[in-house]
Amino acid sequence: MTTWWFYALLSAGFAAVTAILAKVGVEGVPSTLATAIRTVVILVFAWSISLARGEHHALPSLSRKTLLFLVLSGVATGLSWLAYFRALQLGPASRVAPIDKLSLPLTVLFAFLLLNEQVTWRLGVGVGLMVAGALLTLK
Repeated sequence: MTTWWFYALLSAGFAAVTAILAKVGVEGVPSTLATAIRTVVILVFAWSISLARGEHHALPSLSRKTLLFLVLSGVATGLSWLAYFRALQLGPASRVAPIDKLSLPLTVLFAFLLLNEQVTWRLGVGVGLMVAGALLTLK
């Protein structure tokens, strides 16, 4: 059985590769167009997997609340990607990616405030160190 942290590490690895590929790919291309191309690839990729696994059959059973939050999440993702690709056009990937990861303290804060997740001292120190590391990359 694979645990959540395996997929989290896999996500981090793919995110790192994404930053490098996107930095090269966005060169000389409008950032919005680059984001649109990326989105189409993800759309085809994700739907292909969902259809192959038969997960599309669950669509009719999704609640309005679930659909609303997934749509809002998609909007937030799209806005994040648009900003990320523009940042990559304007700055070095080695600086953009760490600053992009400042979403971490916001995620922890929102999880605490909205989802009642606990923030331990270890989590707080770890997040603080990651924030300090991201800020040290500025110059």
